[in-house]
Amino acid sequence: MTQATVSIPQPGQMAPDFTLPSTGGDTVTLSSYRGHKHVVLVFYPLDFSPVCSMQLPEYSGRQDDFADADTVILGLNRDSLHTHKAWAAEYGIEVPLLADMNLEVARSYGVAIEDRAISGRAVFLIDKEGKVRHAFVEEKPGDYTLRPGQVLELIKAL
Repeated sequence: MTQATVSIPQPGQMAPDFTLPSTGGDTVTLSSYRGHKHVVLVFYPLDFSPVCSMQLPEYSGRQDDFADADTVILGLNRDSLHTHKAWAAEYGIEVPLLADMNLEVARSYGVAIEDRAISGRAVFLIDKEGKVRHAFVEEKPGDYTLRPGQVLELIKAL
């Protein structure tokens, strides 16, 4: 497994900005949340895969808890908006899913797995100032050890 050579943004660094198309029908620009929302970026390998089909519905099911903590959740991977929409409909996923089809954003966060043309599984907590506060990258794409409840606790500690 070959990950991108770009280093993973570390706590205290500004989060790399991006603009991507969203299942909400618009584009999402990370920096647009500065000043009013924390952001949880959830990188995941593939729509319709077994672990991802557990992870993203869990985040979606806790969306109100995250909203109460002034936090938005954004899921992203290399799948198309069409695939994202079909997967979201089948699994009841209500959080915005972003299409990073050429893995540019995954590369900028150091989580692209080039030889498999997917992103690894990773969670970045970005504060209202646009700084990375926590960066968690799973050892293997099939691992899912950091759960939404744990991320909420990290947000509450900010």
